Amino acid sequence: MAAIALAGAVLGAAPAWGRRDAPSHATGAVIEIRRTTDGIPHIRATSWRGLGIGYGQAQAEDALCTLADAFVTFSGQRSLYFGAEAKPQTRSTFGTPANLDLDFFFQAFASADAVEALKREQPAELNELIAGFAEGYNRHVRALQAAPQRDGDAAPACADAPWVRTIGPKDIYRRMLAAGLAGGYTHFVAEIANAKPAAALPPAPSDKLSLSTRLDIPVGDAHGIGSNVLAFGQAATGERGGSVLFGNPHWYWGGPDRFYQAHLTLPGKMDVAGVSFLGIPVIMIGFNNDVAWSHTVSAARRFGMFDLTLDPADPTRYLVDGRSEPMRAQSLAVAVRRADGTVDLVHRTLYRTRFGPVVDLGARHAALGWSARKAVAIRDINADNPRIFRNFFRWDQARSLDEFIRIQREELAMPWVNTAAIGRGDGRAWYADIGAVPGVPDDLRAACATPLSKAFAALDPATPMLDGSRSACEWQSAKGAVQSGTLAADRMPSLLREDYVANMNDSFWLTNPAQPLTGFASVLGAEGRALSMRGREGHRIAGELAAAGETSSRGLAQRVMHKTLEARSYTADRFKSALLDAVCAPGQVELPAEESVSKARTRVDVQPACQVLRRWSNRADATDRGALLWDAFWSRVLKIPAKELYTQPFSATTPLTTPSGIHAADPRVARALAAAVEDMARKGWALDTPLGARRFVRSEGREVPLPGGCDGEGYFAIACANEGDYTMSDRSHGNTYLQVVYFDRRGVQAHTLLAHGERETAVRNGKGMAPVARYARKDWLRFPFREEDIARDPLLSRKALRP
Repeated sequence: MAAIALAGAVLGAAPAWGRRDAPSHATGAVIEIRRTTDGIPHIRATSWRGLGIGYGQAQAEDALCTLADAFVTFSGQRSLYFGAEAKPQTRSTFGTPANLDLDFFFQAFASADAVEALKREQPAELNELIAGFAEGYNRHVRALQAAPQRDGDAAPACADAPWVRTIGPKDIYRRMLAAGLAGGYTHFVAEIANAKPAAALPPAPSDKLSLSTRLDIPVGDAHGIGSNVLAFGQAATGERGGSVLFGNPHWYWGGPDRFYQAHLTLPGKMDVAGVSFLGIPVIMIGFNNDVAWSHTVSAARRFGMFDLTLDPADPTRYLVDGRSEPMRAQSLAVAVRRADGTVDLVHRTLYRTRFGPVVDLGARHAALGWSARKAVAIRDINADNPRIFRNFFRWDQARSLDEFIRIQREELAMPWVNTAAIGRGDGRAWYADIGAVPGVPDDLRAACATPLSKAFAALDPATPMLDGSRSACEWQSAKGAVQSGTLAADRMPSLLREDYVANMNDSFWLTNPAQPLTGFASVLGAEGRALSMRGREGHRIAGELAAAGETSSRGLAQRVMHKTLEARSYTADRFKSALLDAVCAPGQVELPAEESVSKARTRVDVQPACQVLRRWSNRADATDRGALLWDAFWSRVLKIPAKELYTQPFSATTPLTTPSGIHAADPRVARALAAAVEDMARKGWALDTPLGARRFVRSEGREVPLPGGCDGEGYFAIACANEGDYTMSDRSHGNTYLQVVYFDRRGVQAHTLLAHGERETAVRNGKGMAPVARYARKDWLRFPFREEDIARDPLLSRKALRP
């Protein structure tokens, strides 16, 4: 049924949350959407279905075009609306494969059977929430189609597009399935969707990455997708039972996996705030009045490969224990719209084994293709994990840190993330990489190695490749496991500390330097391995904060908000002085033709660059002069192999400071600075150009300068454009949702930022700039969680919906 707009519409040039409205006369409405500063929706209802209606409508109001595009993707219909060869315009966890490959992939793995299996495993209340979410989305679509102009507000760009349609609960389940596969199958969409028996030409990959690089990226198709999390206990807060959590995903600024911030309340049942992916009806990172949690992308592998020995008589059969088994052929048809507007069907057959689908990696590595004798199967542990959003649903209602931990151990559901959490009145900080992980202990990996798996390990030592010709090499199942082929909870790393736990996408090993976690299977990630520069900077920040001598959680939270957005470059702090002392003395550097922009031997005066870098504060605030030059310099320095660059190699006994020292006199270092100077001159950039003159996002017709950098330079605050320049947009990744949470006598206290804003147009030079500008100012928003705080918000607006 249509919404009743009590206080103005949400869409348009003067959105409802941008002005103060008259008090609502429907405070007793069954479903109410109240928006506060920055357009954050607070949905309140008296039933799970009603809560879903409100949340579905709120997301649709802010991100209709992104959601509608996503529902086309997950239903396998991109080729029908956008053409077979085109690719998605924004990045996501499934990368940017051709539409036709995406269609076959999602038809196979988000099928009707998969949807029904997922639905069966959810509690009735969550299924009601999902059904309500779909209904709320549909209400907005129908209202928009009936009256595309509301109160003078412009309709979304996609309002009249044929691919904007009403949906059903099945579309939400498909969306949930896609999220689960982000750490596994979606790495190889094209290679699964195009795998053919004994193919003369292997399928072309959807990106230009080498296989080793592709395998090293845990989620998506670009380095840098990840997060920072710091959790402090009572030894750091100085307050008995006190704790503080900082969560900061580095994630997509656009596309279907973008975060959306909201507050969901069903009195007596749920009162939770935070973010979820678009199209997901539960909070995935956030807080309630008793617990707060966040996630980082895990270094553990959530998939594995199997080396298949094929039946010589038929490449669609494979041998297990000497017996021939047929692959299961799945015939699919995708509707494709041609350039002339006609529609026809394209047919393919995908093949599955007892382990999982066949994946043809021959274009990335010749030995991993599908030949007459050999093939490779892939298994994604989350393809059979229906517990992910059930786990989140339970966490949203958790009443203590102990309950939160118990849920995590019971469900073993987290798909490809680490978790950190704190609880009200509990002086401990929790870290765990407990979730769905392949049951591949190291002794099984060793016993089931083949010549191909040994070669594969040289590319990726974490992902297991086992002998598919022996049934004894299937993944092992823990006793009483909730899912076959998974490790047990006590075989996965976890830690409770009263000082701090931290993760910056390195492995579990150094969650706290005082208590390294060791003795775990290599499928969970490496132990004794060098941290990233961002990881080292994160531990520097955490260590300083834990030792600051604070006397309250509130005091520590204030320090956390400042330090985590300080945007210092760890590499500049550690190496700049030594580099400049060596490089700047000669004054001029000769660039060989192959390293010069001009392609001719060139002499470059580096003295002006040295002066800029010596004056630079080593920070990446918008006004800092020197950050652009350092980025150009350091990115070239990193091309020198680490064993030749550093004077002291990594040591597991001093992991926070090694590798260290630098061979600053290496002529390649001087040439790196000269090339950086030449490159900036080619672009027309002054060497002391302020960072914000180039790193900005366009919103509402204005350039909003942004702090931060990429993690290769050791920045803790991330802003990466992915476009070969510095301009941020909905194709970029970086800091997204940030939260600092603690508890006091009133309950939860939270400060948040949403760097890309709620509205899909905010970082496309459209409406919704307020939260983007807030993030740029580093102006943390005190989140209005309690009813009295919501009522006092100066930009409060209300909308009541019929049940």
